[in-house]
Amino acid sequence: MTLKSKFKVENPVVFLFSVFYIIAGAVEVFYLVSEKFAAPPHIGVLGLLSLITAYGLLKMRKWSVLLVAALFFLGITFGATTLYNSVTLQTFEGELLFHTALIAYMIMLLIAFVYVVAKREKFE
Repeated sequence: MTLKSKFKVENPVVFLFSVFYIIAGAVEVFYLVSEKFAAPPHIGVLGLLSLITAYGLLKMRKWSVLLVAALFFLGITFGATTLYNSVTLQTFEGELLFHTALIAYMIMLLIAFVYVVAKREKFE
């Protein structure tokens, strides 16, 4: 049984983007829960929107294009401000891994945004 038939994947690239959004959303929600909801609430909102976007991408829904665009602007803003504050303050150990993860997150948001917007007519 192939991956395409198992998940009914029409486009493997969109499937990879949905996996990215699932992982990003799960990490953000996990962080919010692990901090006993003391973390900023926008992290939970980004996580929830990421999980909804992943579902929309898996099902190739038209509204997922709008959510990808919204998450691009919200995620880039969140990532850039967090990265800037972390670099200027450097208040914890392991900042290199954190900075690398934030940069990778922003790059993946950019790639997903460009691809999904370019292929938006394929979404139903």
